[in-house]
Amino acid sequence: QTSLISVIVLSIVLNIAAQVGDLVESLIKRGAGVKDSGAILPGHGGMLDRVDALLFAAPVLWCFAAWHVMTQ
Repeated sequence: QTSLISVIVLSIVLNIAAQVGDLVESLIKRGAGVKDSGAILPGHGGMLDRVDALLFAAPVLWCFAAWHVMTQ
């Protein structure tokens, strides 16, 4: 069983990771001097803008899940 404290901590850490992912992606775009990362999704800034938070949060969730399985 996963404790409530673990779920709360995971939620906070995932939120921080997602925000960092968004900020890093914006920093990369600013450094490259582009507004949108692509034209696949017009008006949304491109595909990278849609998955930037996921790119940082997914590995954190995977590490937590792997740790949780190993400690059971």
